Amino acid sequence: MKIISIINQKGGVGKTTTVINLASALSQLGKKILVIDLDPQGNATTGLGLSNTSQSDQTIYGILNGTMSISNVIKKTDFQNLDLISSNVDLSGLEVETAGDSDRAFILKAKLTAYLNDSEGLYDYILIDCPPSLSLLTVMALVSSNSLLVPLQTEFFALEGLTQLMKTIERIKTNLNPELVIQGILLTMYDRRNKLSSQVEQEARNYFKEKVYETVIPRNVRLSEAPSHGVPVLIYDKNCPGSKSYYSFTDEFIARENKIGSAA
Repeated sequence: MKIISIINQKGGVGKTTTVINLASALSQLGKKILVIDLDPQGNATTGLGLSNTSQSDQTIYGILNGTMSISNVIKKTDFQNLDLISSNVDLSGLEVETAGDSDRAFILKAKLTAYLNDSEGLYDYILIDCPPSLSLLTVMALVSSNSLLVPLQTEFFALEGLTQLMKTIERIKTNLNPELVIQGILLTMYDRRNKLSSQVEQEARNYFKEKVYETVIPRNVRLSEAPSHGVPVLIYDKNCPGSKSYYSFTDEFIARENKIGSAA
């Protein structure tokens, strides 16, 4: 079982889209997946067909403020092998509410560890959709995770933001979670007609080498439409370029996992 945070402090880079569609593709391969929506906007929640206005104690907020246990708030989605811990806007108050708790960075980890000790083998992957900021919630996710996956928009300021993110990751490795590794970097919103996209791709590959997945996710209107229907694009239109690229990315993700597994 592996816990992976999908993270980028910039919004609008395809982070939630990647969570939803990687989860969907893995679940179609028979993997058992739990998505944790750790973003107060609740987009992963609505993108998987559930409400982000449900009672706060029935969400990740109820777990983190101590009123609920994980097993009581996991929701089934309409998709086989794919469960969700939802989020809503009340989660944004957690940072202020826990200000006096010196161990607050470890709250999510403690809850997950306790749950997994009781429920071993229930899931193959837990995917955490982080908020688009380097806030307490993001730190909580990184402290709890084995690895992280970074969707990187192939646009001008993307690499600058990535440098800042890498510094944060190094600080967390040094002080809070020495086991944390970068699972990979996924290039998103790629436009082959745009010279800038290929320049950013080249720079990313030069700098991060084999950490960058071969698959790139193109700009595709179907990827934008699917969330409003509450389904992954793989269900909404499985033959569109966006779906094909997410299936290809999932194959690559699994191949890397198998390689890591055989090397261990």
